[in-house]
Amino acid sequence: MAQNDQSYPEVSDLVVATVAKVVKYGAYVKLDEFEGREGLIHVSEVATTWVRNINNYLREGQKLVLRVLRVNRQRNEVDLSLRRVSGRERAETMLEWKRDKRGEGILKNTAEKLSADEATTASIRDKILQKYESVFDALEKSVKEGDEIFLKADVAPQWATALTENARAKIKMKKVTMSGTLELTTSKSKGVEAIRTALLNAMKVATSQSSIRIYTIGAPRYRIEVDAPDYSDAETILSEAANEAITTIQGLGGEGHQTG
Repeated sequence: MAQNDQSYPEVSDLVVATVAKVVKYGAYVKLDEFEGREGLIHVSEVATTWVRNINNYLREGQKLVLRVLRVNRQRNEVDLSLRRVSGRERAETMLEWKRDKRGEGILKNTAEKLSADEATTASIRDKILQKYESVFDALEKSVKEGDEIFLKADVAPQWATALTENARAKIKMKKVTMSGTLELTTSKSKGVEAIRTALLNAMKVATSQSSIRIYTIGAPRYRIEVDAPDYSDAETILSEAANEAITTIQGLGGEGHQTG
């Protein structure tokens, strides 16, 4: 995606734009990431098939992901294409744009809470972007890892704390789910209690950013489901929970292994 600090996008960039005016020969759009810049989508670049009525494809106020075809800085012209953007490119670019907008919103909100001026806020933004891909990426990491994320970027402690607190209040981490199957058996007289203890110990492996659910498939098989911020964490927690259950049941005279 194009960067906000450029005055114009580059040829072949993907940009987010808002339709300002639809005419017979195309549509004029405002480039959301380049303040004051406009562009034109010629009717031939709207769709891969012949466009009989452009109003069936575009409307004022519509948000689009477009590819830059030509830039003429002298004439302040930017030619754009809608048909040359794939569905995957459209989805990924729009998601990134939304994340950037959210990150900028949280940064500005934090600046207001700290009564910081624009110059100071810009300096903080620059420091974050020197270390991380985007402001939102850093904020998202801080939800999980704390203000150390910003301290590593040489951000002042007061800002680091405030940004992390704001991120945790405004960003709800999406969870991924991973599951596995255990077989736990025992011939001891208190076998039911032993299995219950093993499963309870497995559940204790959950962290503040994850959760574990266990339910019976049909004795002696039990399903473990783990919700975590990402697949790496989920896989690690699932493995640790299974190992904890197996170790516990073995210590109580039973047997256990993971089957899936």
